[in-house]
Order: sequence, then C-alpha cells, then structure tokens
Amino acid sequence: MNKTPAKRFRILAIAPSTRGFGFAVLEGRDTLVDWGGKSVDGNKNVQSLAKMKELITRYQPGVMVLEDTSTKASRRSSRIQALSQKIIALARTKSVRVELFSPEQVRRAFFADGQGTKHARAEILAKRFPDELGSRLPPKRKPWKSEHYQMGIFDAVTLAVVLRLKYAKRSRVGK
Repeated sequence: MNKTPAKRFRILAIAPSTRGFGFAVLEGRDTLVDWGGKSVDGNKNVQSLAKMKELITRYQPGVMVLEDTSTKASRRSSRIQALSQKIIALARTKSVRVELFSPEQVRRAFFADGQGTKHARAEILAKRFPDELGSRLPPKRKPWKSEHYQMGIFDAVTLAVVLRLKYAKRSRVGK
C-alpha cells in the first residue's frame, strides 16, 4: 500500500459512464489536482482500463474510490458492473486501496435527509471548487434528455469528497 504523508495524500475517484469515465484527483484536505472525462470507443472496458492505468501511474494515489455496483440495488448496467470489478482488480495489482460507496451513502453525505439530485450535488461542488468546476456545471437535465457528458466529472469529484469527509470524521473521532 502507498504510504503518502497526510498532507499529500491522493485520492483518485473514478465514475464509469456510457461514454467512458469521469475522474478526479483530490490531494490533501481540499486540493483538486486534476479532473476530467475520458471518452472511449470500441471495447470500452479495455480502453477505459488502459486509461485508468495511466492515471494510476501518473498520480500514484493512496486510495481509489468508486461507486459500489455490487449490490442488488445497483441500477448500473452489467457492462459498468463488470468494469467496476476490473477496476478494483487493477487497483489491487498496483497496490492501491479501494473504497466503495453506494449511491445512498453519497446522497446522505451531501443531504441530511438523503434526498437530493445529482444536479444539486453538482451545484454544491461548483461552489466549493469555483475555479476548477464552476464553468463546467452542466445545465439541469430535462427528463427527455440524456445526462450531460460532463456530469461524470462531478460524479467523480463527489466520490472523492465523500471519501475525504469520511477520513475527516475518523480523524476528529481519534482526537
């Protein structure tokens, strides 16, 4: 396992999507080092894994965070579920610890009542990281439209922030 000092601890968050995946790298308490979306064609899982391997090599994260797709409540496609398992295996070969959060855990981290939309979360993150994400906030999705491709970035940042919140609670309890 990577032993990175707490002030430089890196989280790599991955949010697979139909087009590829969104990613975010959070370092220290609140520094968004990198973020973006990677599009893939053809064999999406193979190409996505290759691009994720590059991200792991570049950023040397202490932990990788993903949505938990293994539960029966998961509404993710079988391709995304299979990809998630391959991402976990890839992280283990690179000695990167993996954390998983269910959609419910994510909602509860952002909204006390567990209710809230992805767009509402994206708005919160755009305010929290205005220089990095403010200009990337997609318009609110209409029910008949597909999700905006940039929402994958916000999904990844969401996961990274949820993990950071979890670590912050642990450190307060330990004091």
